[in-house]
Amino acid sequence: SLTRSIRPLISTIRLTSGDIHSNPQTIEQSATPELWKLGKLNHIALAVPDLDEASSFYKNVLKAKSVSGAVLLHPLGDKSPIAKFLEKNKSGGIHHICIEVDNLDEAIKSIEQQSIRCLSEKPQTGAHGKPVMFLHPKDCAGTLIELEQA
Repeated sequence: SLTRSIRPLISTIRLTSGDIHSNPQTIEQSATPELWKLGKLNHIALAVPDLDEASSFYKNVLKAKSVSGAVLLHPLGDKSPIAKFLEKNKSGGIHHICIEVDNLDEAIKSIEQQSIRCLSEKPQTGAHGKPVMFLHPKDCAGTLIELEQA
């Protein structure tokens, strides 16, 4: 399999502000739009240069079980988005995070109104068979974000 699930690496996304002694805060939508709501963190996708080595590390060193939460990605070919990511990040790393939304179309409209760029004109079918939209990392604090219809 080209993608493998591992035990979740985190249970919630946390933000800290101020110094290191601040209390972390779980991300919540501060001003919930009327037409859509931010859902749960679906997965974190980790691009890895060697799928077998990475899988062995998580299974044998960290004793992770094969459950959803984090996904290991390996390039399908030299021109795949994962191959391009690994050209810039030789050791691999977080490729994207996927967050569920209850109304993808309304979420996209709202996000575009805030000058956040989407990476395609319309939603695509994602790895889970559901509509998804990727948001430009330059508009999202340096993180590639995948929104998935819940």
